[in-house]
Amino acid sequence: MELFIGVMGLLACVLVGFALGYVLRQYVGSSKVKSAQAEADRIVAEAESKRKEMVLEAKDERLNTLREAEQEQQERRRSIRNQEERLQKRQETLERRLEPLEKRERNITSQEAKLRQRESELDQLKRMRTEELQAVSSLTREQAKELLLKTVEEESRQDMARVIREVEQETKEKADRQARKIISEAIQRHASEVVAEVSVSTVDLPSDELKGRIIGRGGRNIRALETAAGVDLIVDDTPEAVTISSFDPVRREIARLALTKLIMDGRIHPGRIEEVVGKARREVEAIMQEEGERAVFDVGLTGVHPELVKLLGRLKYRTSYGQNQLEHSLQTAHLAGMMAAELGANVQLAKEGGLLHDIGKAVDHDVEGPHALIGADIAKRYGKSPALINTVAAHHGEEEAQSVEAVLVAAADAISGARPGARRENLETYIKRIKALEEVASSFQGISECYAIQAGREIRIVVKPEQIDDLGLLRLSKDVARKVEENLQYPGQIKVTVIRETRAVDFAK
Repeated sequence: MELFIGVMGLLACVLVGFALGYVLRQYVGSSKVKSAQAEADRIVAEAESKRKEMVLEAKDERLNTLREAEQEQQERRRSIRNQEERLQKRQETLERRLEPLEKRERNITSQEAKLRQRESELDQLKRMRTEELQAVSSLTREQAKELLLKTVEEESRQDMARVIREVEQETKEKADRQARKIISEAIQRHASEVVAEVSVSTVDLPSDELKGRIIGRGGRNIRALETAAGVDLIVDDTPEAVTISSFDPVRREIARLALTKLIMDGRIHPGRIEEVVGKARREVEAIMQEEGERAVFDVGLTGVHPELVKLLGRLKYRTSYGQNQLEHSLQTAHLAGMMAAELGANVQLAKEGGLLHDIGKAVDHDVEGPHALIGADIAKRYGKSPALINTVAAHHGEEEAQSVEAVLVAAADAISGARPGARRENLETYIKRIKALEEVASSFQGISECYAIQAGREIRIVVKPEQIDDLGLLRLSKDVARKVEENLQYPGQIKVTVIRETRAVDFAK
């Protein structure tokens, strides 16, 4: 019984515990649900507020975009309106300008109609006059025309010669004044010293004893030097001097430097000669390169081919009538550039043409032909323009000058070569040139006397008046000048003066 009571008590306690646990779980679950519901409500509220904010931002952005589009459209409309206004004004201006043109065109049309009417009337009068003349005269129209032309030709021959002479004289005077002004200004601006050089091929010796050492045993030293340098060495009775002979000035310079170094060194034998000649050759090549670069820099050119620079440097050792060719090329370039600037021509082309105009002289010992054409081939080979090639080829008349710059380079070349003291020539050459000039001028018919004056700068011709009239006088001067250009070589220019004198003689008895 007690056991039963105890079991029942225990069972009652268990049931009471279960009931209390159930009640406690219900309370805890209810509080969690309320908390979760509150959290969910809060999240939903935040989401709703964010959605509203995003909607407002989107509306603001849309409004800004619409406002910008409207502003851009207004600007475009304003620009289109401005353009339309400008076009309208331009159209009105053109219409105002067209009105006088249309009036002028109508006047021209009416004048043309009047002229055509006048021409028809003149033609009719001419036909009537011709018919009357044919009726009066027994000549036909062709015969009368031929007779009239002959009469007019005979009567106007002298007048025509006089008019031609006056026009040519006036034109020449104007051209000469302008040319003298430009040339004198160019020469004055380029007032460089005139230095005439003589090609030196003589090496001075300290004593005549060195001649034997230069020749060497059995002539081996002199043969070695001649073979290495490509020159002829002349050891004669000239006291304390040895002469170097070669057609190539560069070889002659190499030999001169090498022989000078051998004399200073004192060691003269074939092995040493070859070594010194090699050093002298490299030294001369370096000098030529430096001189070519100096000339290009002095003229102010850029982009010149290195081979052309080297060929320019070779001109340092080339002379013409004693004038150094490199200095002559520099003078020609400066003079041509100055004259081109005065005339509004291409200064760069004139300068480059003046610098390269004698480039053919650097290789004319090795190539056949006139140096102007050789230089033109060299310029063409190194990619120069056709205008520059023509400038080089035309400076002595081998080709016709095709540009103002080509004429200016030829003039600058003549100025540089003809300046007093620039060139030298011996008496024999001078006399030959004067005689050849007189012979060329005397070869024409109708010439009475012929004289070369002013050191060959002018040829004066006296003609027979009964054989050559005034019109033939002009033709003869041009023919003589052309023949002189074709047959003679001379620096500068030669003036051809033809004189015709008519004398009337009578006696008072």
